[in-house]
Amino acid sequence: MNYTFDFNAVSVAPLLQGLWVSLQLTAAANVLGIVLGFGLALLIMSPIKIVRLPFMLFVEFFRCTPAIVQIVWIFYCVPMLFDVFLDPMTMGIMALGLNLMAFNAEAYRASIQAVPREQLDAGIALGLNPLQRVLYIVFPTAFRASIPVLLTNGIVIFQQSALVAIVAIQDLMYQGKTLATETYRPIETFTVVALIYFAVSFPITQIVGLLERRRQILVS
Repeated sequence: MNYTFDFNAVSVAPLLQGLWVSLQLTAAANVLGIVLGFGLALLIMSPIKIVRLPFMLFVEFFRCTPAIVQIVWIFYCVPMLFDVFLDPMTMGIMALGLNLMAFNAEAYRASIQAVPREQLDAGIALGLNPLQRVLYIVFPTAFRASIPVLLTNGIVIFQQSALVAIVAIQDLMYQGKTLATETYRPIETFTVVALIYFAVSFPITQIVGLLERRRQILVS
């Protein structure tokens, strides 16, 4: 192979601008996923079938279809079907947030089912109404138990945010594609892009591993 590597041709500035967009998308999607995912978990655990079923279908749809299909569908079909036109960033946050909601709802459901019955009985004894028991007992307990999974899902969404480049949101991947086209250096450009994704994701995976080990020690 006669290819000569030249990483000096890769300008980091536009990639960092793209990274900032990716982080904004990820942060907003995680807020939606963490907050609304819990509410979604409660709905899919409802004893009323007519309430539970549509939300279960929602979760299964987003868990069982590719994220890229969801993004393209939301960007192109929602405006046509519902006459709703939003800016690309908002649409990107919506697409990623809905996806994350579905996965976080499953994480929350498992944690909610593991909440000790004694804690709920104590809440009843203290005179807390159902909403107060959810806010003050169920949510804090389920949230703490779900943190490793929520962080893992957050990393996945950060990585999947690269898919919004297909709808021209100027995230890290989009800036990488543009730079590779301008410099004719795709190997160097996408290597740097991959390293940036790794540099952001790897520390969080280590935190998740640390939390899991501490959790196992506490359980044992």
